[in-house]
Amino acid sequence: MTRTLRIEWHPGRKVSARLTVPRDPAGAAILLAHGAGAGQAHPFLAGLRTRLAAAGHPTMTFDYPYMEEGRRAPDRPPTLLACHRAALHRLARYGWPVVMAGKSMGGRMASHLAVDEPGPIGLVFYGYPLVSLSRGTVRPTGHLTETGMRMLFLTGSRDRMAPLEELRPVVQGLRRGTLEVVEGADHGFKVLKRIGTTPDEVLDLLAERTVDWIRNP
Repeated sequence: MTRTLRIEWHPGRKVSARLTVPRDPAGAAILLAHGAGAGQAHPFLAGLRTRLAAAGHPTMTFDYPYMEEGRRAPDRPPTLLACHRAALHRLARYGWPVVMAGKSMGGRMASHLAVDEPGPIGLVFYGYPLVSLSRGTVRPTGHLTETGMRMLFLTGSRDRMAPLEELRPVVQGLRRGTLEVVEGADHGFKVLKRIGTTPDEVLDLLAERTVDWIRNP
C-alpha cells in the first residue's frame, strides 16, 4: 500500500512524499532520496521503492523543494538538508529503525545529515557522487568517517562520478563500509547493451543487495 504524505520542512513550506508499506513489515524502514536531475516519480526511484517494500521494508521517497516547485537547479545544501531532516523525522515517527538511502545527490545529503542525526542505523548509496564533473575535483569525504554507521556503496563500473580507483580507497578507509560493483553500469545504472541486463533486472539486483546488506550486519 502506498500513501501520499505532505511534509512541512519549513513553516508554511511543504513537500510531497510517498510511503509504501508492506502488509507484514520486516525490519528497518528505508528513507530513499532522489538525485539532482529527477524526483521521486522517476522509474528508477519508484522502482526501488516498490521492490524494497515488496521485500518487507517500508520505504519512503520525497521531493526536495526545488523539485516540488518545478525548478531545475537543486537547492543549496542547507535547504536540501532541512527538507531531508524533516522527511527523516516524519518516517521515524512510525517507530521503525531507519536506513537512509539515496541516489547520487540524495545519498550524499543523507551522509552529511547522518553526522548529527544519531537515529538512523545505516546508509546506502546508489551511485555516490564522489567526483564533481563540473569542477573536475574529488569531493571531501572526511564526514563519512564521523558517523560510525554501516555504509553500502552500490556503484557502476563505468560511473564517471565514482571512478573505482577513487572510490575503493574511500570505502576501504571506513570501518564499516561495503562496496558492491554493478558491472557495465554507469552513474544512472544503465548497463552496456552487450551485457544484456535489463533495467528491471538492475533494479532487482540493487534491491536484493540492499536487503541482504540490511539483514546481514
